Amino acid sequence: MDSIPILRMGPVLLVSIQVDMHDRLALTLQEDLSDAITANGSKGVLIDISALGVVDSFMGRMLANIAGIARVLDAATVVVGMQPAVAITLVELGLSLEGVRTALNIEKGMALLQAAVAERDAVLHVMDDADGTD
Repeated sequence: MDSIPILRMGPVLLVSIQVDMHDRLALTLQEDLSDAITANGSKGVLIDISALGVVDSFMGRMLANIAGIARVLDAATVVVGMQPAVAITLVELGLSLEGVRTALNIEKGMALLQAAVAERDAVLHVMDDADGTD
């Protein structure tokens, strides 16, 4: 597999990783997601890792990098479906995934993402009102 499919659901991009990630595939996903966020003006990214049984330090850093890139491009990131063994591994590796919100499943992740997008839109609206712009 040369790339991971990225599905557009309104202002949100959905990525479901169903294969074991190798380094090149992770880098391709990072590039493809940044391109998709820019091309679609996406406000959020939902990444489902429920099929991943193992995450190494490189993949953990890639998830953190993806969230950082999304944040710079004005999109929130939520990772869902993390297996307990993956969470334990990330903690043992000292990877906190700063800036990455997590949820148990896609449904809860989508609700969290929609709330984050709505909150950001409300803040931007208040800032526009303070500037006297519409």
